[in-house]
Amino acid sequence: MKQKIVIKVQMSCDKCRSKALAVVAATGGVDSVAIDGEGRDKVVVVGDVDSVKLTSALRKKVGPAHLLQVGEAKKDDKTKPPAAVVPAYYYPPPHPVTVVYDHPAGYSWYGYQAQQDTSCSIM
Repeated sequence: MKQKIVIKVQMSCDKCRSKALAVVAATGGVDSVAIDGEGRDKVVVVGDVDSVKLTSALRKKVGPAHLLQVGEAKKDDKTKPPAAVVPAYYYPPPHPVTVVYDHPAGYSWYGYQAQQDTSCSIM
């Protein structure tokens, strides 16, 4: 059963917010994570997770956290269906690129050799 969990976490900077998102996303059973609220201080989690363990993990890693709401996740009718996934083998492989360097004759002391002229000297 998927739940919607809202946790208020004291987050004063973007680094704290990204850390909170990382802690929640690393928890098993999480389907989606979002930051909400007027002061961007609420973490909204949807998934099959233990809300108490999640809140205590946020307290340990980020800072003071309070569990505000736990309820059943509702499916929105307005959401778009996922886009069709195109398999990787659909695209043709790229062609190999051959690079030829033509170095001037003055650089022969580095081991480079000038390209020999193959045209006919009579014409």
